[in-house]
Amino acid sequence: MIKSIKKICIIGGSGTGKTTLSNNLSKILDIPVCHIDGLNYHPNWVERDSEERDKKILDKIKEDKWIIEGTYKTTLKERFEKAELIIYLDYSSIAQVKGALGRFIKYHGQEKPEIPGCEERMSWHFLLWVWNWRKSKRQVVLDNLESINKDKVLIFKNRRQLNKWYKKTFGIKMKLV
Repeated sequence: MIKSIKKICIIGGSGTGKTTLSNNLSKILDIPVCHIDGLNYHPNWVERDSEERDKKILDKIKEDKWIIEGTYKTTLKERFEKAELIIYLDYSSIAQVKGALGRFIKYHGQEKPEIPGCEERMSWHFLLWVWNWRKSKRQVVLDNLESINKDKVLIFKNRRQLNKWYKKTFGIKMKLV
């Protein structure tokens, strides 16, 4: 079933592994990935105009096949409606902070391939934002999922659930990027 899907939306807080999952699915399913952070930032973490970013996202969902990863709320409804599969990584705040810190430790100072010209970085402000993501953003995701056919939504509460599904679906262990 999943091998016939051509439009996948991957959402969740920072540190949940959206990029790793999208890159793995891209290789297996031969579907190009669009990292919304890559559309949102110019080199050196300079933010793009949000209207310009949203237009790029909305143009992307008109294409025949895509994996779009990122939870930017302004285009969430449109992406959900166009997606054939929505994967929501609904992890705890602790898991998100742990994931963000692990990524920082592993890739500190290296350019993020999904955000050209931007090096992996960390700040207390960002950690606080990650910690509060569930309180401030989760309900927006759940509200947008309300009107979506539940047959096209997968929600994983932790990495163990995701990895179990991945192995069952593809017969291989997910590669950590």
